[in-house]
Amino acid sequence: MKNILITGASSGIGETIANLLSQKHDVFLSGRRELDKVNYYSCDLIDSFSLDNLYQKAVEYFNSDIDILINCAGQYVYKKIEDMTIDETTYLLDLNFKSAYILSSLVIPNMKKNKWGRIINIGSISGMVGEANATLYSATKSALSGFTKALALEVATDNITVNQINPGWVDTPLANVLDESERQEVIDVTPQKRFVEPIEVAKLCEYLISDSAKGITGQNINLCAGLSIGC
Repeated sequence: MKNILITGASSGIGETIANLLSQKHDVFLSGRRELDKVNYYSCDLIDSFSLDNLYQKAVEYFNSDIDILINCAGQYVYKKIEDMTIDETTYLLDLNFKSAYILSSLVIPNMKKNKWGRIINIGSISGMVGEANATLYSATKSALSGFTKALALEVATDNITVNQINPGWVDTPLANVLDESERQEVIDVTPQKRFVEPIEVAKLCEYLISDSAKGITGQNINLCAGLSIGC
């Protein structure tokens, strides 16, 4: 059994990952919603104070080190670049990228000490192929990809792996903002003609944290029903 910290775990992909991994591991969760759970901390991960609090509360809950970090917190913004405000730009960079960077910096020292660790970043296919009218979102997820590869190199000799999963359109509440015609458009341009299910992302996380995947590090894995290869 490992100690796992999961951000963005109050809904969608993060909640599904948490539900699956909690069957075999001890998990501590964070999200923006208020949930009455002893293993949950409600916060908005846009400043170092919240991030440090989250880390400390997770360590207190486990009464031990964090073995696995899954950075799932993030927000999607679909807006033309000229319509983005400075505040929106700062917020999205802090949430989608900076929070993963800082939390990783907090857990790495003990992972190195223990000579074992796993970090999984949840990116997006938009960071791999780009998405018009979601330039900042794409940029934050692309930055996360570069960070994943660089950090994997940095800790490769410490038995720590760092990988990124890049989902395409996933059938979560986020997809509920689409009307029927928009949902059909997503299906039409996706080679497998379907949305990815959240459990597919969770199952891939389950594999990547296992010893069977110890040779996989610094990788960006596109879980997108073929969206990254064309239509």
